[in-house]
Amino acid sequence: MKTENNEIKLNGNQPSIDAERLVRRIQELGQIGRDEDGKLIRLAASETDKAGRDAVVSWMEDAGLEIAIDRIGNIFGIWRGTDTAEQAPVLVGSHIDTVINAGIYDGCYGVLAGIEVIKTLRESGFVPSRPIAVAAFTNEEGVRYAPDMMGSLVYAGGLSVDEALATVGTDGTLLGEELEKIGYAGTEDPGFLQPHAYVELHVEQGPVLERMGIPIGAVENLQGISWQRVTIEGDANHAGTTPMAMRRDAGHAAAKVMTFLHERAVSSVTPTVATVGCIEFEPNAINVIPSRATFTVDLRDPDEQRLKDEEAALTKYLQELEPAEEVTITVERLARFEPVIFDKHIVELVEVASNHRGLESKRMTSGAGHDAQMIARICPTAMIFVPSDGGISHNPREHTSDSDLVAGANVLLDVVRHLAGKQ
Repeated sequence: MKTENNEIKLNGNQPSIDAERLVRRIQELGQIGRDEDGKLIRLAASETDKAGRDAVVSWMEDAGLEIAIDRIGNIFGIWRGTDTAEQAPVLVGSHIDTVINAGIYDGCYGVLAGIEVIKTLRESGFVPSRPIAVAAFTNEEGVRYAPDMMGSLVYAGGLSVDEALATVGTDGTLLGEELEKIGYAGTEDPGFLQPHAYVELHVEQGPVLERMGIPIGAVENLQGISWQRVTIEGDANHAGTTPMAMRRDAGHAAAKVMTFLHERAVSSVTPTVATVGCIEFEPNAINVIPSRATFTVDLRDPDEQRLKDEEAALTKYLQELEPAEEVTITVERLARFEPVIFDKHIVELVEVASNHRGLESKRMTSGAGHDAQMIARICPTAMIFVPSDGGISHNPREHTSDSDLVAGANVLLDVVRHLAGKQ
């Protein structure tokens, strides 16, 4: 099979991963970290994260991989091959930390499929021209420690390891101390492996592939993300005795901002999305006008200029709202990531590999943030998506069929085999 420009060719006799082993390990990892109510919770650097890491390391060792851990706790399973030690490796992977009450696929699928790919290649007698490694990055979700995608961000040089290790968690713990406690404060400097390429396999976490009946997404770009915290100050007063025209109602002002964001996004012909995910009122009493409203704004768009336009539109609206509602508004920047354009060659290779397996594919944008967006700073990078039932993720009902999981892993296998093969 080859592309229209005749640049990419795949051997017709491709091996296939052990489907039963992959699915079984996803299920096994999905049971590690269950609380007394059955909720899956493996927050970064927690004891349940340790248990998950221990299982992943044991499976890496079962595949004959050399284990390396860097100072931010990223885990690497490395197949050096023969006479390839000086070559930059093909890197695959994702993360195994979870949100609270998580599903079993997000992140974990990419790590376990990566292990399976290397084990299959080794067992098939494949001789790589460069090392192949699988990574499990620390704190991708960012639930316990901020920012999210921390391990890959540090690895790519976007955040110093010392600053990251000094991060204070939502529970008052220090990340560095917690990594020490669970035995995953490694000695390698982040970035000790400089990848030749990085490919991340992931469940879509959205409804597009399922609704279109397409099994493989060739992810060509990733949305830019803007996170802000908005605080609106008004006056607390009696809900029954204060006339509507005499109120400085922070809650009402916050509602107007949320309505503005929603209406602007739904009326646009662009793929811009806007979300208010967290909100708190003070004093938060049923019969008191809110004196303060604090809420988050999540803006995303795959085009940098459009994302800037949305940020500017919000700023302008808040400036107009402040005197109109007689409130005081302050804004704090929480995170800002520019859109990422993935490597065209690898995206095309994903399409070719899909066709080679008889699978339809679709080029698409990732609406969620992933470790791939950080690693794209240091090497050619792309992602492979498989469908998510109902588009559900970050939820115990998250599900992808075994057949789709296996199909995606086999496409990853073919992509890695090409990237690490004799060129």
